Amino acid sequence: MSRFKKLLLLLCLPVAILTACGQEEELKEVKLAEVTRSIFYAPQYVAISEGFFEEEGLDVELTTTWGGDTTMTTLLSDGADVALVGAETSIYVYAQEANDPPINFAQLTRTDGTFLVSREPVEDFEWEDLKGSTFLGQRKGGMPQMVGEYVLKQHDIDPHNDLELIQNIDFANITSAFASGTGDYVQLFEPQATLLQEEGVGHIIESFGTESGEVPYTVYMAKQSFINKDPETMEKFTRAIYKAQQWINEEDPSTVAESIEPFFEDTSLEIIEQVFINYNEQGSYAPSPLVNEEGWNNLQSIMDEAGELPEEVPYDELVNREFADQIMSE
Repeated sequence: MSRFKKLLLLLCLPVAILTACGQEEELKEVKLAEVTRSIFYAPQYVAISEGFFEEEGLDVELTTTWGGDTTMTTLLSDGADVALVGAETSIYVYAQEANDPPINFAQLTRTDGTFLVSREPVEDFEWEDLKGSTFLGQRKGGMPQMVGEYVLKQHDIDPHNDLELIQNIDFANITSAFASGTGDYVQLFEPQATLLQEEGVGHIIESFGTESGEVPYTVYMAKQSFINKDPETMEKFTRAIYKAQQWINEEDPSTVAESIEPFFEDTSLEIIEQVFINYNEQGSYAPSPLVNEEGWNNLQSIMDEAGELPEEVPYDELVNREFADQIMSE
């Protein structure tokens, strides 16, 4: 290398370092609280691992807050800027006359994420087969349980009279309770459903997601004050999610599984891929961040059927579609 080229390299190196540092400093930190860690949220992890948030100038700090109540408390107390949680929680808070309500601005999943798992293999399953059985359900008032009861009623099953419904087991212990012998059937998220099947303890026989119709099942929300204060960040955040939603539809399942594997260290790559396929084939992943009005109304119908809707809330009151509309029109 000539002396001139060496000199030029030495002169450019500090500039490159300063430029890189400047770019790093420009990233805006966004505190994101997720209600649980699940392959159900694959596009979110893709947005992080594939650098879509960084492309938008955002440094997303992800925290798992384990449960809707905890997640909402974290958001309302400013422990998070954005929360990924069930849309029903925003209705509960609104009904309590919150001064600064959480607003749903982007959708991640559009179906229920649970599956019906039986203890014994069932050939030619019919929903009426559940009558007289012991059914291990989800927590009362939570979206999984409300969807579960809604689906059962659609098949002429009264969940409180036609079967023995167990709802007093903590979310984290439902899988182990079933594995230890409690219940003839259980309503489970992935990857627990697939893991039980792999172990020969249970058998996936139906999907609550395909039975319940489209709902804004898991959404991103932020307090109205945060949206008003920093709409640019909301737009960038939504754009990154949309990039991830498009990416998972373009890539094969094995590539998606490899992308999100770091978020599931205790789960094999094969299980991650299979679970992603299960959710993708039933249309669980929203194709865009738009929370549509039909899904919002369906959500409230399910809540009302379960006796958990405190009051009917108009779509425009708790849904902001401005950012999704803007990004999808680009």
